Amino acid sequence: MKKITLIVLLIVAIKSIAQDKMVTYGGIIHFEASIPLFEEVKASNEKTTCILITKTGQIACWMNIKDFKFKRDLMQEHFNENYMESNRFPRAVFKGKIEKFDLKNLNSESNQYQITGKITIRGRTKKIVINGTLKKVGKGIELHTVFPLNTDDFKIDIPFIVRSKISKNVNTQLICVLQ
Repeated sequence: MKKITLIVLLIVAIKSIAQDKMVTYGGIIHFEASIPLFEEVKASNEKTTCILITKTGQIACWMNIKDFKFKRDLMQEHFNENYMESNRFPRAVFKGKIEKFDLKNLNSESNQYQITGKITIRGRTKKIVINGTLKKVGKGIELHTVFPLNTDDFKIDIPFIVRSKISKNVNTQLICVLQ
C-alpha cells in the first residue's frame, strides 16, 4: 500500500511540475534583409526551440543557424560560411521575460505583451525589448512577435561588393505554439 501511495504521489508531483513549463521544438523564425529592386534576402528556420516558465513568464528560445533555409542554395552557403560563421557560432539564443505575464489572463484573443531580454548571435549579446502577442490555441499558447535586428550589433560583416544589396536592418519574426 505504501508503494502504491508513493507512486501516485510521484506521478502527481511530476504532472504538477510539468505544467509549470510549456515548450515547442517547431517554432518558426523568419528573417528578411531585402533591399528593393535587388534579389530577395530572406530565410526561415522551422526548428526553433522555445520554453516558457508559466509561473514567472521567463522564456528562452534557441535555434541552430544551419537550420535556416533560403530559396537558393548558394545564398544559404554564403549565409553560413561568410556572414554567420555557423561552424564557429552554431546557435542563436534569446533569454528573457514576458512582462506582466499571467497564464490565467490568456484567452483566444491576442493580448499584447512586452518581452525584455538578451539575444546572443555570433557570440555577441545585446539587450532587447520587443512587443509580442500571446493567445490560447487548442492545447497551448501561440506566441507571435516581430522585431528588428541590426547586423552591426553582432559584428556581421557584409562584404563591400554586396553591401548595397543587403539591408543592415533585419526584420525578424517568431511564431510558435507552446504546449
